[in-house]
Amino acid sequence: MSDSNSMQNSGKTSSPEVQPPPPPGYYPPYYLEEEEFNLIDSWRVLVRYKVMILLIVALSTAAAAFVAFTSEPVYTAKVLLAPATQEKGNRLSSLASQFGGMAALAGIQLGAGGGSTDEALAILESRKFIYAFINDENLMPVLFDELWDEHRGTWDVEDEKEIPRLGKAFKRFKDMVEISKDKKTGLITYTIEWKDPEQAARWANLLVARLNQHQQAAAISEAQKSIAFLKEELAKTSVVDMRQAIYRLIQAQTESIMLASVRREYALKVIDPAVPPRIRSKPKRKLIIILGLAVGLMLAVFAAFFRDFLATQLENESSKKNKNTKRP
Repeated sequence: MSDSNSMQNSGKTSSPEVQPPPPPGYYPPYYLEEEEFNLIDSWRVLVRYKVMILLIVALSTAAAAFVAFTSEPVYTAKVLLAPATQEKGNRLSSLASQFGGMAALAGIQLGAGGGSTDEALAILESRKFIYAFINDENLMPVLFDELWDEHRGTWDVEDEKEIPRLGKAFKRFKDMVEISKDKKTGLITYTIEWKDPEQAARWANLLVARLNQHQQAAAISEAQKSIAFLKEELAKTSVVDMRQAIYRLIQAQTESIMLASVRREYALKVIDPAVPPRIRSKPKRKLIIILGLAVGLMLAVFAAFFRDFLATQLENESSKKNKNTKRP
């Protein structure tokens, strides 16, 4: 009886245990063996190739220092400006409400002042305005001094096609200029970057002055044309009310001419004129050297690990070859 029970028990233990089927949508976990990053081994690699790392870092830093100290210095001159178009607009706002339709027929913009600030800034950056400034100041030899022979007073080029044109000068000059406007205060900063601090400050102040003169002359010319037109209309009508309205418009345009004539800062008022800067704005030598050091360090570390990787691969291949040659 005991033998039969033992046989039954042995039969029970030898039979495999049946596992229930997994539920639908279940996937057994997959374990990926990852190699641990050993800081000690990494440090040994860096120590092994320390001479190469120091050499790369030194070369990179030296190259950055060479660029920083040999680059041509650039200076920034700034003019702080404010719109100067409110005074005249306030004087003529009442007339604009009364005779706006008639003024529009005559091409008169009552209350427009010296034009909008955006219009003035657009003119300051316009091709026509900068072309005139370059020609009047004879800036072609200055902007392209690397091609200009000062002793002979001619361009030092082999082919006439290499002589810089006005369009190229406009592009170079515009790259030097920046205009920024503070949305809160409305103040405008006009900036010129150039290698000569005296010239940069002079150009910035002179361009603003030329803009005011341009806008002033345009306003006076427009008012004179309007007066001439109004006088022609005055001669054509005999209606008393119409004649009185035209007289008031002529008076308003006459006042505009008077105001424009006495206001030197017609479009933009100079709050703080440009002065020759003493400190260069470019190149930032410390920043360039620090960047050169950082880039050199990254390249050196990458080169050290890459060289160690190649060395490990060569050792593995050579060991495999040795094992194959030792086999009978």
